[in-house]
Amino acid sequence: MLSVQDAEAKIFQLVRPLHPEYDREWIPLDQACDRLLAAAVQSELDFPYWDNSAMDGYAVRAEDLVRCSAESPVALEVVMEIPAGHSPTQSITAGQAARIFTGAMLPKGADTIVIQERTQREGNRVLILERPEPKAWVRPKGDYYKAGSMLLQSGTRINAPEIAILATAQCTSIPVYRRPIVTLLSTGNELIQPDRPLQPGQIIDSNQPALAALVQQTGATVKRLGIIPDRPAELKAAIATAIAQSDVVISSGGVSVGDYDYVDKILSELGGTLHIQAVAVKPGKPLTVATFPNPDPKCDQPILYFGLPGNPVSAPVGFWRFVQPALRKLSGQPHSWGPMFVRAKTRQTLKADGKRETYLWGQLSLKADGTYEFDLAGGSHSSGNLINLSHINGLAVLNCGCTSIPAEEGVLVMQVGSVYS
Repeated sequence: MLSVQDAEAKIFQLVRPLHPEYDREWIPLDQACDRLLAAAVQSELDFPYWDNSAMDGYAVRAEDLVRCSAESPVALEVVMEIPAGHSPTQSITAGQAARIFTGAMLPKGADTIVIQERTQREGNRVLILERPEPKAWVRPKGDYYKAGSMLLQSGTRINAPEIAILATAQCTSIPVYRRPIVTLLSTGNELIQPDRPLQPGQIIDSNQPALAALVQQTGATVKRLGIIPDRPAELKAAIATAIAQSDVVISSGGVSVGDYDYVDKILSELGGTLHIQAVAVKPGKPLTVATFPNPDPKCDQPILYFGLPGNPVSAPVGFWRFVQPALRKLSGQPHSWGPMFVRAKTRQTLKADGKRETYLWGQLSLKADGTYEFDLAGGSHSSGNLINLSHINGLAVLNCGCTSIPAEEGVLVMQVGSVYS
């Protein structure tokens, strides 16, 4: 049985990121949100595109205002008006100025903006009441970005700021990593779909809907094979189908040591290599990790198989701790694959048996002083009780050998859910 840290290291060794060329696709800008760039992006445009004004005021020549002051204002002839979006119709020469508005293009000859609060308009003249600093309130062409240089680097996740950057640089076709394909299946004769009438002894499958949502949150494409009975032939056929169509397969149930736990045996029969079969973690001790050769000779990334426990808390905890980091690395994210941990003060005493690394779920909150506080979810912390998972965003970690952390003491908390990006 591996430690949590050894299991994590083993999984990361098995995962190879999608190839930036072979696994690249081009998509339009309006479909790029939350995708990962598969190549660095550059633009043929400078930004700003041309010298422009940062304020409403007057475009002038700084040399005309060397002796300007409140006591001795300088009068300039206003020869044109330049709204944003219009090209100047003439150049500015000695003794001239142009009325200009924020974002408007500077006319040739002008090199400085005098903001309107420092002026006084008199017909076709403007009095400059204060000497400006040369180049004041001018946004020079290319000051923010030079055409041909790197705009966004490979591996960048595209969110609203990146969409804005790509749009202003006229990058309308975006190279991104394709979405990994993840196939889900649940095993167990006792399971039924949520829309079926519940009979005595049956259990509604909550794992597959939950895992589908978690996979989608990572940006992968989900395929669902539904519930597969504990019949070896049917299970073997379903797993073979899943492997053939996926980058990653995730099953829940069937990986413990019971008489109806067939998954590990079937994986071996199908030619898989078993790397992990149990981890010293609670909940979630039964964890199978296997690999299969990729049928595509151009791809060196093996097909990954994760067999999660069937208990409805063990499955998401196993996903958060082991599967989600693997999907992050696989998807092309360049770094920060693993879970995020913070130190927090626990409001309740936390208890464990000390035999395995234990995860207790609850609410993590950021206080006004910048510290974190952890509030243990109420009710039973059984791996079969999914009801008190609602609104959790943290898993308090009690290491092997630790049986108690008193209230008001510090604890390491793994961030999950809404605060885990």
